[in-house]
Amino acid sequence: MSLAIDRSKPQLTDKPTLYKQIRLDIERRILSGEWPPGHRIPFEHELMADYRCSRMTVSKALSELAQADLIERRRRAGTFVRRPKFLSAVLTISDIRAEITALGRSYGYQLIKCSRRIANATDRIRLGVGKTGKVIAIACRHSADAVPFAIEDRLIDLDAVPEAATADFAAEPPGSWLLHHVPWTEAEHAISAISADDEAAASLDIPIGAPCLVIDRHTWRGGRPLTAVRLIYPGESHKLVARFKGG
Repeated sequence: MSLAIDRSKPQLTDKPTLYKQIRLDIERRILSGEWPPGHRIPFEHELMADYRCSRMTVSKALSELAQADLIERRRRAGTFVRRPKFLSAVLTISDIRAEITALGRSYGYQLIKCSRRIANATDRIRLGVGKTGKVIAIACRHSADAVPFAIEDRLIDLDAVPEAATADFAAEPPGSWLLHHVPWTEAEHAISAISADDEAAASLDIPIGAPCLVIDRHTWRGGRPLTAVRLIYPGESHKLVARFKGG
């Protein structure tokens, strides 16, 4: 993965000019699409060898590229072309699978856990119901181009959505299935931020303590709770957008 240098040009020797040349060379490859999002940039020692310069010169060039949000430097993993931030609408219920494929990315889904049980007190509080029978508890992970995109923790009230009992959530994400099979009349989003705990960090492949965006969503049909879901996204790769008009 060596960075090719045009040897027909005079070799640059002064460090202030050379670090700018390194930065411009990498920037050109990123903006031209030669190095797509997620591409690993040569390691610092490789760049040092290619440009015959010091680590300080290379580090300065990479620091400026990171400040411009063109690259991201991951400890022990290397330096990568930064992926574009994902956008989610605050005032709609989006299908994560459709959201990712609309960006031209490859969607991936992993069912981590799916169980059916008699609703306990915590389930009833989370769903906002005084009493109910059985629920389905689902934990799953969504990815884009094999990179973790979000983890999902969902409860479905089987009294309100009995058809969910026969759904194959190993084959279809629960959010996609619900949007295509169960009409809803009301929805509520609560947006917050957390630091990734051990479990979230492992599932999202981010450091423990990294910032995460959280969406807690409830949906109802005719006043009857259908589902409650918590979605956790890596904070550095996701943001929410809302656009609305005044009266």
